[in-house]
Parts: sequence; structure tokens; C-alpha cells
Amino acid sequence: MTTTASAPTAFDGTGAQVQAIEFTYQRSRDQDAPAPVQHPVVVVGAGPVGLSLAIDLAQRGQRVVVLDNDCRLSTGSRAICFAKRTLEIWDRLGVGQRMVDKGVSWNVGKVFFHGAPLYEFNLLPEDGHERPAFINLQQYYAEAYLVERALQLPNIELRWHSKVAGIAPREDGAQLTIETPEGSYRIDAQWVAACDGSRSPLRQMMGLESKGRIFQDRFLIADVKMASSADFPTERWFWFDPPFHPNQSVLLHSQPDNVWRIDFQLGWNADPEEEKKPENILPRVRALLGPDAQFELEWASVYTFACLRMDRFVHGRVVFAGDSAHGVSPFGARGANSGVQDAENLAWKLDWVLRGRAGEELLASYGPEREYAADENIANSTRATDFITPKSEISRLFRDAALELAREHPFARRIVNSGRLSVPATLHGSPLNTPDGDTFAGTQVPGAVLLDAPVGYGGQSAWLLRTLGPEFTLLVFGTAPAWATTLPQVKLLQVGHDLQDTQGLLARRLGAQPGTAYLVRPDQHVCARWRSLSEGAVRAALATATASHQPAVAAADLATV
Repeated sequence: MTTTASAPTAFDGTGAQVQAIEFTYQRSRDQDAPAPVQHPVVVVGAGPVGLSLAIDLAQRGQRVVVLDNDCRLSTGSRAICFAKRTLEIWDRLGVGQRMVDKGVSWNVGKVFFHGAPLYEFNLLPEDGHERPAFINLQQYYAEAYLVERALQLPNIELRWHSKVAGIAPREDGAQLTIETPEGSYRIDAQWVAACDGSRSPLRQMMGLESKGRIFQDRFLIADVKMASSADFPTERWFWFDPPFHPNQSVLLHSQPDNVWRIDFQLGWNADPEEEKKPENILPRVRALLGPDAQFELEWASVYTFACLRMDRFVHGRVVFAGDSAHGVSPFGARGANSGVQDAENLAWKLDWVLRGRAGEELLASYGPEREYAADENIANSTRATDFITPKSEISRLFRDAALELAREHPFARRIVNSGRLSVPATLHGSPLNTPDGDTFAGTQVPGAVLLDAPVGYGGQSAWLLRTLGPEFTLLVFGTAPAWATTLPQVKLLQVGHDLQDTQGLLARRLGAQPGTAYLVRPDQHVCARWRSLSEGAVRAALATATASHQPAVAAADLATV
């Protein structure tokens, strides 16, 4: 597919230029076929989640059709905080460096009460990581770089102005009815990935729903472009009850292009339409930035907090990911980041099933794993929302007392909650894990995302995660036995031979000693580890990690360590 701006640098302009790009509708050959054409995978929704999933599958050799009912990138900043784990996934997809180069990197956050600073925190206090804790980057840039990457892959077909108007699931897939400017047509899909957002038309068409809690509060988002560099550092600043916005909360983030994102708590009784009017927004912004600040309003929106999820994410051959499957309040940056992790979890499993390497039991494990991660995000988001927006006088007294104590006492800072920021879920009880049979210390348990570390590789400085294979990786500290080279779909990395632990961080973070080995999934989660290797144990762990002999498991069971 082509766009109206097809040059390689088309997405490197200003935010206004990027948002103005339109993608052209092109008639598909499927529209002229005498019968519905079958496709292995159809992704519905060309946002960060759908595009990440499509790119991951395409890089694995799968053909993917992406349908989107629009022809533009997102308007306004929307999701802006992309976490270290998301950047590591995007590195593998070929877009991470562009995101980092354009984005504003940050590790430090500050909390204020009544206008005075309480404390600050560092989300990545140690060295030896390639990526920062977070970057701030407007969602339209993230989407633009993902679209550009998708356009480089011949086995992705992007179909714009293609609205899914009907879905008929069946045992071997689903039939989709697609509306276009030239009329409707139908296609068959072996698998459908519903990445179509919080209002998910596919979810509604299938008679499914998201359940949870809607919070009685409203927030205003304002993107303002400063005339020159603002007097705020590239940090996350959060105010409780500041003098410029009394009895409410405010969040400030720096973005590229000298744009600043401000979230103002409004209260439940605020009129969303009135609050979105520039004449009501500008005085709020000026009260924060100062009377002499030179700025212009770029975009504004009013939103209501909600923490919701579907009961199940997998419905036969239709799989839900991102906001279509789960939603959280924005404090904590858990929405888009969790959605990209959904895509990563789903991509390798779907690839293995399509190749006949594994049965549908492997893909079924996507449900409980990502449902468990969604529950963790919802719990954190709910706690943050309850603390930020107390709904009773007693709750407010407790919150304010905790804030006062936090000035001097570190223990109280653990109570203060301005949004526990996104980290990847550790899938403790995943049916794909092999439980430890040996004693280890540290966080790198089966189910955890492998921590990055600086290494030497091929005679050059490198990073551990970039050396992993697209399938499984067996990481051995020392010389591996000969049989380790015969394992199917497994890349062998021997620390001290293939890899050099140049700073000793790799062994320290993995609690490794000579003979220690880690088995890592294609999505870079640890699935097994040993103090010494045996062929039978490794092959059994591979069978477990591909669901070759696993019973069904519920999401609640994943909480069992």
C-alpha cells in the first residue's frame, strides 16, 4: 500500500505535518474474487498494538492483512509514555531506535503537595541498561514509525478505509464483512486479532463485553506547545492539591517538539464540552506555567477513568489484544505498554501454530497469561486512582496525612500513589514455565522478562537482548554439552565463548555461576533455569514451553507461585 507521503523521511516532520498525513485507499484484489479469499491472519486496527503484532508476525514469515477504518494517524498525544520493555520489543521489530531518537527519555519523577516538593524517585537507578525507563513520544509518531516499518515488509498488506462491519466466527476461523468507499466484500481468516480499541466494534459484534469499574472523576488533557524551552526538566512532575489548581491533581510531562502534556483533574461534576473550550483551558495552563509563558494549545480532550477487561481474551479463532481486551486509567502508563506486550506474547505463539510446530493449546495460553497481566495492571491502576481521587472525607484525610509524612519519612512514600508506573508482569504460574529445581536468588524467575546487560558479541560491544534468537535461546554460562547444538528452534549462546560478560552484570543479574543455564522464550521471558544441564530436562522444558502436554489453566492460577 502507498501513502500520500511515501518518502523515507515523511514521518520526521513536525507533529502537525505527521498528523496531516493521509493514507490512500486502494482497491484490493479480494474485492473482485468470485468467493471470499482466505488469509492466515487478519489484524483489525492499525494502532500501536495491531501494527506491532503485524510486524512481529511478518518478520517471522507470516502473511498478514491489517484492516483499519480510518486513513490517518492518531490525533493528539494520547498514549505518550512508552516503557523500557516496550522499547526492547520495538528494538526487535526494527523501530526502537527511531522511537528513542525522537522521544524524550526520562527516569526521574517528582511529587509535590500544596506546591512544595515532597520527594523524587528514579525508575532506573542502575547503569547497564540500553534503554531508559521511559520515553515520552506522541502516539502519532509511534504509529508513524510502525507504519513505515510495516510498509517495508512485503508480507504485510495495510488496507485503509476498510471498516469491519460483520464477523461470523466458526471452528476453522472467521468470515469478515468489510465496508470500503467502493462497497462491501468478504474475506475468510484462519485467525483474527482484534486490536480495534476500547470501544472494539468486533467485541460488540460478537456479543461480548468488558467488565469492571468506572470512576466518578474527569480529567482534562491539554497539549501545549511552548514558544521556547520551558523551565521544567524532562521529568514526570505530579502535584497533589497545588495552589494553581486547588483541591485537585495535575500531571506534567515533556514531549518532543517543545510540546508539554498536562493532565488536570476536574471532578465528576465538570461539563466535558465546556472544559474542552480553549477559553476555559488557557487560564488553567497559564496558572501552571506563569503569566508570561508563551504557548499555544495544540490538542485537548476530557476523559473518565475506567478499569475494565473482558472475561476471556481468546474466543475460538478470534483473539483480543490491547484496549479491546482491557483498559486502565492513564496514570501509570499501563495501557499501550501492556497492549504491545500482548502483541509480543501472541505473535510467536500464533506463528508456531500456523507452522504446525504446536497445537492450539499453545495459543490458548495467551489468554491466561495476558489476563493475569491485565489484572495486575488493573489492580495497580485502581489503587492509584483511589489515592489520586479520594471519594470521601476520611479517604482525603488519610491521603493528605500520608503526603505530609512523605516529606520526611521514606516509609510514607511507599503509601503515596501518583501512578505505579508500568513494568512487565512476571508470569509466575504460567503453564509454560518449568519450576525451579535448584536454588536461585534475584528476580529472574521463570515467567520474568530477561533483564538486559552489556555483553561482548562477535568481537564488538552489544546488549544481551539483541543477541537472542527469534525462537528459543539457551543461555549457558560456560561450555555447553554437544547435544545442546541439536535442539530444534533453539539458539545456543555460551557465556565465555559466544558472549563475553564484559562487566560481570549478566552473571550478577541472573545469579549465575559456571554451569548455570537459562531457557528463554521467543518473547524473551525466562521459562526454565538450572544450575547444571541435562538433555532430558531441557527437552522437557521445551515441551512444556510449547504447551505440548499441558492441561488448560485459568488466569487466576497464574497468581500461584
